Amino acid sequence: METAQVDELLRALKYRAWHRGTREADMMIGGFFDAHHASWDADRRALFAALLAETDVDIMAWAIGAQEAPAIYTPLIGAMRALDYIKVAK
Repeated sequence: METAQVDELLRALKYRAWHRGTREADMMIGGFFDAHHASWDADRRALFAALLAETDVDIMAWAIGAQEAPAIYTPLIGAMRALDYIKVAK
């Protein structure tokens, strides 16, 4: 994939990650995208795109451990559970 195509895909993923419908989901999913997208290869970008097609309720439940995530999402959800990418005022 050419650089321009990757950039366009990342812009679309960022928009979808930050416009989920609730502020909590925006912060968790959008913040996760911002913190991790630069290290993703094509497979990880595709996996994140698939994750974004899931409902916010499911993603949030998987991220906080209230429900078991589908095995395919384990790498993303494991990193999302760390929550070390969300800035909290002290």
